[in-house]
Amino acid sequence: MWGWIGFNAVVLALIGVDLLVFHRRARQTSLKEAAVWSAVWVGLSLTFSLFVFRFMGKNSGLEFLAGYLIEYALSVDNIFVFVLIFGYFRIPMEYQRRVLLWGIMGALILRGAMIAAGAVLVSRFEWILYLFGAFLVFTGVRMALQKAGDQYDPEDNPVLRLVRRVIPVTSEYHGQKFFVRLPDESGVVRIMATPLFIVLILVETTDVIFATDSIPAIFAVTRDPFIVYTSNVCAVLGLRALYFLLAGIVDKFHYLKVGLSIVLIFIGLKMLGESFVHIPIAVSLGVVALILVSSVIASLRWPRHDPPSIPPLASLGQHHDSHSEKSEKKSG
Repeated sequence: MWGWIGFNAVVLALIGVDLLVFHRRARQTSLKEAAVWSAVWVGLSLTFSLFVFRFMGKNSGLEFLAGYLIEYALSVDNIFVFVLIFGYFRIPMEYQRRVLLWGIMGALILRGAMIAAGAVLVSRFEWILYLFGAFLVFTGVRMALQKAGDQYDPEDNPVLRLVRRVIPVTSEYHGQKFFVRLPDESGVVRIMATPLFIVLILVETTDVIFATDSIPAIFAVTRDPFIVYTSNVCAVLGLRALYFLLAGIVDKFHYLKVGLSIVLIFIGLKMLGESFVHIPIAVSLGVVALILVSSVIASLRWPRHDPPSIPPLASLGQHHDSHSEKSEKKSG
């Protein structure tokens, strides 16, 4: 119990410091700052792993590291989609940080609920692990066969269409606000959502979709809910810094998706064959690390020469319309 309380207390404190001290005002994040914050979050996660090794044992420590590596690697797939979403809605760079911060906070709550549900299901119905394994193999194969030109279209998101039907949305940005009070056509002042809130909804639902892959994958490494939860949270906390670090160059790692698909297939097969062949956690950790490193090296060794399908981070938000700029000046 004290482990749960202490971990969540530290996480909330870190989020509070991040929100109220370091990133209180809307501004662009430089590559150097993103690199520093990525190193900070990874360092904090590795420091926590030392506590796991010390107080829970070597096996639990290796399970945490494996789960963290899997989740952190799979979060790169989130970045591909986040770049497309921000580019589609032409979100200025200085507002992307706010969306990602609140998106990550929502992701922590939603993933916590999913992990709790998964832990209950696994404890009561152990056979569900075979379903998880089959699902991971299917997802990995589908990811490997996905064409390079296939892109995510935000308009296909059913949650987005539902939100637009239920909540009135402004046609312009109002600074970094999610909601504003504006008069409607009849002159009645109403609370309306801004396009920034729509983007936040898309980020949240996208993360939930990706969590259906990553959370079952971690259950293949460990069935300890505390290890599953903490490794997941540690990876998600570093997602925003990782986004600003890789968003401009993520398209260069074109073999990374292949590596991630192989990782999912390997983990799925591990779950399906656990009753016949037991693979030690140290071996699993090494295999996952080898696959990911090989995919990155292959991407750098054999670069793709066709035009990138993902707009570079520097171009995102530079073409938002003049109405948006006027609105931002007024709200400022």
